[in-house]
Amino acid sequence: MSDFRHVTDHFSTAPQISLADVAEAKRQGYTTLINNRPDGEAPGQPTSLEMAQAAKDAGLEYFHIPVVGMPSQAQVEQMREAVLAAQGKVLGFCRSGTRTINTWALGRAMDGQPRGELVELGRDAGYDLSGVLGT
Repeated sequence: MSDFRHVTDHFSTAPQISLADVAEAKRQGYTTLINNRPDGEAPGQPTSLEMAQAAKDAGLEYFHIPVVGMPSQAQVEQMREAVLAAQGKVLGFCRSGTRTINTWALGRAMDGQPRGELVELGRDAGYDLSGVLGT
């Protein structure tokens, strides 16, 4: 069951999606998937290779940017670049969606989006970004 959480018109986040959710993402108009979960984090989790194949089969772009704990500067940059390069809506995911929205928000803050605005967007999607953004 998909739990895609709208953040902006261009970006959404989600807890771990299934292989079947990839087709649902396509149906909902997403063009890019970003997987922020390392392989083998939990039993039964689809591998990045499986997710990449499902994305390819659905005609979606796919990026694997595994994050453990707080994202590094390099991971924030990779996420930022993937989102900026996307030709449509982006769906990022990890175990709960928290690492994904944290990584995305740090990239947006680097681009000058007000931190208070980002915290509000996170809150509306069900995430507390105040700790990661220092507001």
